[in-house]
Order: sequence, then structure tokens, then C-alpha cells
Amino acid sequence: MDKPTVGILHPGSMGAAVAACTARNADAVLWCSHGRSPASAARAEQAGLTPVSTLRELLDHSGIVISLCPPAAAEDLAREVAGHTFVGVYVEGNAISPERAERIAGLLGPAAAVVDGAVVGSPPVRGKTPTLYLSGPTTATTMVEAVFAGTAVHTKVLGTEVGQASALKVSYTAFQKASRVLAALATGMARQYDVDQELLEVAARRSTSYLAEPEYIPKVAARAWRWGPELEEAADTLAAAGLPPEMLSAAASTLARWHDAKDDSEISVADALEQLTLP
Repeated sequence: MDKPTVGILHPGSMGAAVAACTARNADAVLWCSHGRSPASAARAEQAGLTPVSTLRELLDHSGIVISLCPPAAAEDLAREVAGHTFVGVYVEGNAISPERAERIAGLLGPAAAVVDGAVVGSPPVRGKTPTLYLSGPTTATTMVEAVFAGTAVHTKVLGTEVGQASALKVSYTAFQKASRVLAALATGMARQYDVDQELLEVAARRSTSYLAEPEYIPKVAARAWRWGPELEEAADTLAAAGLPPEMLSAAASTLARWHDAKDDSEISVADALEQLTLP
């Protein structure tokens, strides 16, 4: 059986690492360098990806294209791909609501076979083994499973309906990311009344509580620019299910206060909490 060529849109920290894993079972792994930043180029080079000059070239040569980008850009990127009448397998791997995943499938079909994908876990580097959940047409999900076989990216097919993988991702996001925001708020509130150490002692009685890990707050602040849009997608999903979305919408609004902390690996707990007090 011929190995497929894989294209990645676009090589961020997750996208580059996931794409690199496919090299084991792919003929080539391509990325489009046009309009991308030097940081993207460096990541792509480190991951061993092959550059092409245009999106058209990438699509013409790829049997499988994986979209991993910020949630807000997912539909625009899919629309751009649809404009070139891509006819392979398109893995919509972004943290978006099921409804948006379905819209993207509508944009690309019937020319392309759209697979709904959701990555749960950290990028597959330094021993990390995330899971790529898949849903969509069986023939297409089988192809995606094959290209990741034996790699650090584990795959699991949830079903044949586009939207299932996205639903799992935003359901997990709803707790996994919102709970960290709540921990930051609780710690900041306790600090205002000089009882933050006592809060840590109370929280430490439950070893699974993020309240016992204040050192995680700066990591949340640095990732807020990405997590905010993901929580907005989760809020949309709650609303569509007839459940109240306000908690997650409010959490996304809270994350927006960390806009100056984007990718800041040096920010302290105190600085991150201070930023939360600013409008």
C-alpha cells in the first residue's frame, strides 16, 4: 500500500510535533511557508517538515491534510482550502464546537472527506503521548489511524459522525481549563485577605486539586490567549445543549485580562494574579 503525503496547517508547537510523528508512515510531510513567521519556520525545520511555497502546492501533493491552528482561524482556513477544491482527507483537529466542525465539513464536502479530530494531551515530545480522537467516515478515519500507527500520537475512533470528537474536546476543556481559571481566582481572592497560605493547606488535603498547585497559574496566564477562544467554543456547545454557558463565557473573559502575558514563560504567580486585577 502506498504511503500518503501529509500536509500540516500550520506548524505551531502542537501542529509541528503531531505532523512530525506522521513521518514514520508518510511518504513526505509538507507545510506551506508562505506568510508564516520565522518561529513557524524554525519549528517546521526542527520537526523535519518539507516546505512548499503555496497552499495550492501543498494540497495538490497531500492525501491527508491536518488543520491545527487557533480556534478562531479554523473556518477561514477551511474556506481557503475549499477554494482549491481539495479532494483528500481533511482532519479538522482544532478545539472548536461540534457545530463549527459540522460547518467546516459542509464547506469542504463532498470533494474532501472530513474527519473531526481532537488532540487531548501535551505535544508528543520528550516522552509525551497525546491521544488524537477521531470521528467521521470510516474509510477516512482508518487512513488517519494508519498514518499515526506506532507513533507517540495514539488514536481512538469515537464514531462516524463529524462533531463527536469536537464534543469530547470541548467537554474536557470545559472542566480541565475552567478549573484552572477558578483556582487562580480563588487564590487571588484569598491573597487579598491574607489567607492564601491557609487556602493552600485546605486544598492540599485533596491531592487532585489545582488549588494545591499555585505554580500552575503563570502557565495559565501564558496560555490564556489560546485557552480563551477554546472556552468560548465550549460555552457555545453548552448553549446548544440547553445548558447555561455563563460560567465558561465568564472564564474566557477572565482569561482576556492576561493578554499581556502571551507565551511569557517568566511571569510569576504574583504578577499573574496582579494582572487579573487590571481591567
